[in-house]
Amino acid sequence: MNLTTSYLLLGIAILAEVSGTTALKASDGFTRLVPSLVTVVAYAASFYVLSLTLKTLPIGIAYAIWSGAGIVLISTVSWIYYGQRLDLPAMLGLGLIIAGVLVVNLFSKSMTH
Repeated sequence: MNLTTSYLLLGIAILAEVSGTTALKASDGFTRLVPSLVTVVAYAASFYVLSLTLKTLPIGIAYAIWSGAGIVLISTVSWIYYGQRLDLPAMLGLGLIIAGVLVVNLFSKSMTH
């Protein structure tokens, strides 16, 4: 598997995780069937696809990108879809997460770019 494919799969894993977390909120504590099923399927898909990226990407790098991007995306989805507002410290923290993911990807020698 080449690096481009790994990053594409990592993006799919991130989107699946964000979908699962969004459905988790809608599941109302797993009391609603359809959102609960979406949560389980999306998380399973996310972990499976994430595992495929580990054939090429170092686990620490892949997980940092997966979790960091997931945090920023789910915060954005929560803001738009559920009306959960972010204050300035939250936005600054999310900005630092984005900066961290960029630093890892652009400057880390842990993997070939």
